Amino acid sequence: MRHGLIAAAILTCSGLAVAAGPALAESQKEGQKKVWVCKDVKKSNNRGTVIGAVSGGLVGNLVAGHGHKTAGTVIGAGAGAVVGHQVAKNNNEKNRQQDCHYEYR
Repeated sequence: MRHGLIAAAILTCSGLAVAAGPALAESQKEGQKKVWVCKDVKKSNNRGTVIGAVSGGLVGNLVAGHGHKTAGTVIGAGAGAVVGHQVAKNNNEKNRQQDCHYEYR
């Protein structure tokens, strides 16, 4: 009989603890705001710009005629940087919805 009462008391206390857990968590969040947070994508955009500039410079150097290698490299690097940045930016916008979530702050 005594073991049955102790078991019932333990089950009741554990049930109350489980039920009170979410209520305690919500009470801590009252002073905080729910904020939509997304992963910072600036580093990826910069990486795309650098990769595009290097690739464009190489292609510009290969395509430019004899005596115009420097101009071809500079123009290719500029165009490649713009294209690389736009491609990285577009890819990050597509993936951004997957990297966002709500946080309490």
